[in-house]
Amino acid sequence: MLELLAMDDVVKLPERNLPPLLAQIPDAPEKLFVRGQLPSFELSWLTVVGSRAMSAYGKQVCKYLIEGLQGYPVVVVSGLAYGVDAMAHRCALEVGLPTVSIPGSGLGWDVLYPRANVALAREILKAGGALLSEFEPKQKAADYTFPQRNRIMAGISKATLVIEAREKSGSLITARLATEYNRDLLVVPGSIFSDGSRGTHQFLKLGAIPVTSPEDVLRALGINPKDQKKDVSDLSITEKKVLELINDQLSREALITSLKLSITEANVLLSSMEIKGLIYEEFGVVRKI
Repeated sequence: MLELLAMDDVVKLPERNLPPLLAQIPDAPEKLFVRGQLPSFELSWLTVVGSRAMSAYGKQVCKYLIEGLQGYPVVVVSGLAYGVDAMAHRCALEVGLPTVSIPGSGLGWDVLYPRANVALAREILKAGGALLSEFEPKQKAADYTFPQRNRIMAGISKATLVIEAREKSGSLITARLATEYNRDLLVVPGSIFSDGSRGTHQFLKLGAIPVTSPEDVLRALGINPKDQKKDVSDLSITEKKVLELINDQLSREALITSLKLSITEANVLLSSMEIKGLIYEEFGVVRKI
């Protein structure tokens, strides 16, 4: 059990208890403060970052990828900011994944940044997650605190996933640091016509791992998707039939024809099964997870 030094409801993490991966980086923090309960460091920690001005595509991708991690030993790390950060935390909460927020401020409730996401921070704590910062509890956010914070986000996780980023996005600092720390950098491809994808495409050109499914993320974290057996004992007859029909993969059109369902009924069914982590759909093809 970690020995913590009490400071109201913010505690200081002793240096010997620094997260193992974070302790390896050359500019490791000298101290860390935490609210809540840090998940086990034996789990696979994944940092998720991206644009604050998230597009509808970015939102859809974030939900799809994180929902696909449901049931696996993954911790979702992000920075509590607007856009992708907040979305990543919310998606993790929805599917029961532990999540840790590393804001660009201290952890005092009166300075926690951004103020609009204080309620989200409380939800994270209520769900058993944590808030983490190297800044003193009363430290307000400033221009320098965010780049400084980003190195912790990059260093604490096995991999960093970037979902949308403009050419000069702050998320690219985290991405660059991840590569410097010898962590896997995962990037979601976007439209070549979108300003919100220009930054991410830069890293794809430099060799980042393209991500098009939750399985890509799991493999980067060293998790074999097939190692996690899904509990199918409480599935409906129709859901079991879907899994039987898919076998390995099947086109959406062929699946709907075989099920003899309306388009609306099929959409509801398949969406529900994706949320449960049983299937995923890509380019009109439905696959088992």
